[in-house]
Amino acid sequence: MSLSFPNPSRDFQKSRNAVGFTGYDGMFEVQFFVDIDALAKLDTSSIASGTAESRWLNAFDALRTSILDVAREVYANSRRTTYLLTAADFR
Repeated sequence: MSLSFPNPSRDFQKSRNAVGFTGYDGMFEVQFFVDIDALAKLDTSSIASGTAESRWLNAFDALRTSILDVAREVYANSRRTTYLLTAADFR
């Protein structure tokens, strides 16, 4: 099976300093987290105003397509159950 993202929900996790989302490989759940430093480097337009949570969720939403593409790529290279995506993953 391939990795899919049928649930568009995402959440800001202050303790992890990241935005989390979930992918599925068949019946297996795969947790992903995007480091906010990566979001800041990728999307400077969404981080200017609002609460920390809304800034990072807006940045994630603006970059969702590329984030999901990177998530699929890293998952294909090593199938684990949890990933932290950093700026280095976005080339």
